[in-house]
Amino acid sequence: MWRFGLSRAAAALVLGVTAIVTASCGSRAPEAPAATGDAQLSDIERTWYDAVVAFPPATLGGPVDIRRMHDVIASPPVDPRPRTTVIYLHGCTGLGDLSVVKYLAAEGFVVIAPDSMARKYRPLQCDAATGRGGYNLFVYDFRATELAFAIHSVSRMPWADVGDMFLIGGSEGGVTAALYRGEAFRGRVIAAWTCHGAPLVAGLDAPPMEPVLSIVSADDPWYSGRAAVGQAGDCGTYMPGRPNARSLVLPSGEGHAVLNSRVARQAIVDFITLWRRP
Repeated sequence: MWRFGLSRAAAALVLGVTAIVTASCGSRAPEAPAATGDAQLSDIERTWYDAVVAFPPATLGGPVDIRRMHDVIASPPVDPRPRTTVIYLHGCTGLGDLSVVKYLAAEGFVVIAPDSMARKYRPLQCDAATGRGGYNLFVYDFRATELAFAIHSVSRMPWADVGDMFLIGGSEGGVTAALYRGEAFRGRVIAAWTCHGAPLVAGLDAPPMEPVLSIVSADDPWYSGRAAVGQAGDCGTYMPGRPNARSLVLPSGEGHAVLNSRVARQAIVDFITLWRRP
């Protein structure tokens, strides 16, 4: 049984999407849609073509080049060299603050952030005002499918290094990062998620030898209190037998937005630098 999918039908959806796209696109160079809101695009395609892409500065100390994927495809970067590539999965309220995306690009990595909210129908499974989630659990199937489509699509981008890819997920995206079973990445970062909770979302399904870094604050308000029964803790519970996995628990006071933490960001850069392809 597929661990991450909520059902066998959901697992079939992910595999079906990949098979259909592979059969129809092959290895041809990608073409940008006629417009961002192209009515012919499927929901899953919208998450990719509306993805935020951030490239490292062209010159030392220069600005990060940050655009939407449809613009990048229409006007590829001047320097097409494949670079260490990060796929970033945003949290339950959308892309929002892009500072971590820009930060990682400034450190020399290409960052691709699929936009789950680009779907025509994409309800929130959380309430940011109360810090509680779990309202539309089928959204986890959405995120798994979006990741599968992104992994397929990135292979057609000459400026991305598919042999040197990392996965970073924050909060809702962290659940997807924790439960992705494939071997597409050299390492993954699970941020603002504890790996604890209902069987639907609990656990860590990375291949045993894959490098993993999990980051959560000791008092994350989303995973404490009576409304978050069984979600306290950190992913370290699931790391025995994983020699390349590390759980970083930030001190109390860091809250839920751990990707804004200076310590967390440096830990992520160190992690990618350590495990990237020489």
